[in-house]
Amino acid sequence: MGRQRGSTQFNCFSPPVMLATFIIEIVLAAYTLWRYKLDMLGRLVCTCLVALALFQLCEYNVCGGFGLRAEAWARIGFVAITLLPPLGLHILHVLAGKPARWLVGAAYATMAAFLVYFSWVPGAFSGFACTGNYDIFQVNTTAGGFYGAYYYGWLLVAICLGVWWADRLQAAKKPARTRLLAVRALIVGYLVFLVPTALANTVRPETRRGIPSIMCGFAVLFALILVLYIMPKIGRRRAVDEHK
Repeated sequence: MGRQRGSTQFNCFSPPVMLATFIIEIVLAAYTLWRYKLDMLGRLVCTCLVALALFQLCEYNVCGGFGLRAEAWARIGFVAITLLPPLGLHILHVLAGKPARWLVGAAYATMAAFLVYFSWVPGAFSGFACTGNYDIFQVNTTAGGFYGAYYYGWLLVAICLGVWWADRLQAAKKPARTRLLAVRALIVGYLVFLVPTALANTVRPETRRGIPSIMCGFAVLFALILVLYIMPKIGRRRAVDEHK
């Protein structure tokens, strides 16, 4: 889309929106640290929020910022979002009251492999683009296919497992209702950034190049659900005197 001279155009993923998203997510992380105890759920949610915020910061600076080249920002950004699928799966286990065993371990193991790849392997990125609507990190074509399978694969596993566990929790006694609502909310959180991304790519196929940017742009809704709905139900709040 073009810009009219003398006007400021706020595209869906323009730099001002990226910066605003970063601020929202980092404030949510700070609030979670202040309001809730850092048990397993608190640590997982905070890490997830910081990873989302870091990706937005990397996008904002991908065309040059703080003296780092575009490739450095791309590597940091992909390291950040690579954390998200295993973290989400682990959060699901905590919400459902399930032990994090082999499935979560497998998710973290595949995550570690991609962290090494994006951190150290030369040629991991084939290019960078600063567009009017969003910034694009272009991953090596071969690796991109495997990364897509990793990312969407673990997201789909979490959604399917969440639906199954929600069905079982619904049949349980009343004490399980809080967990049921939290698990359902997490599933909704996944859908609020997956569905809009799928619709955007269907309506405008050229946006597929910017899938990481688009998903993380909508993921601010996921962050809001985590902090404003799930944590108040499941998170352990700090005592009032701890804030003094």
